[in-house]
Amino acid sequence: MKISSGIREQGIVVGNTYDKYGSRNLFVRCIMKKFDEALASLVLKVAPNSIHEIGCGEGYWVINWNRQGIAARGSDFSSKVIDLARANAMEHGIDPRLFKIRSIYDIEHEEDRAHLIVCCEVLEHLERPKDGLRALQRVTMNHLIVSVPREPIWRILNVVRGKYLGAYGNTPGHIQHWSSKGFIALLEQFFDVVETRTPVPWTMALCRVRR
Repeated sequence: MKISSGIREQGIVVGNTYDKYGSRNLFVRCIMKKFDEALASLVLKVAPNSIHEIGCGEGYWVINWNRQGIAARGSDFSSKVIDLARANAMEHGIDPRLFKIRSIYDIEHEEDRAHLIVCCEVLEHLERPKDGLRALQRVTMNHLIVSVPREPIWRILNVVRGKYLGAYGNTPGHIQHWSSKGFIALLEQFFDVVETRTPVPWTMALCRVRR
């Protein structure tokens, strides 16, 4: 799968700086397996008719969900990363038109709603995360799954593996930092938090729209 490898658009790091899904590093493979299992189990719990992944990056999950027979589509603000997602989709026989360029701030109810909204590894990149959550409220019909790096564990693990030492382990593009408790408190301002998972080093939450 093609990844962005830290390219920038509008001065912002887009997509994945590191091929975490294709890594041969046993530690990376282990933590990604835990993340994948947590996300897959929450998707299974919701059993959605449709999924829209906001901030889909290179399209890894949207492609996998479609291969599983789930109607999924994705969007991302970056034209460069959406080009990669479309190329990856074509390589796997998936319709590239399922991916579109759209900032999280600009998503709208009629065009972007879905039974399940997924927004993983996005909010830590936003200058205005509360505005991002308000946008997610507009398009979430039933459930939302959202995840962010769990701090300070995220940066500690980066330092342990010798990455981003000059930035004290902070991944390029991460401008927001939350503990699990702090992140859940933020989510509860906008959604009902149904269930949380903490696959190291992330916080992941299944949320329900408030009626």
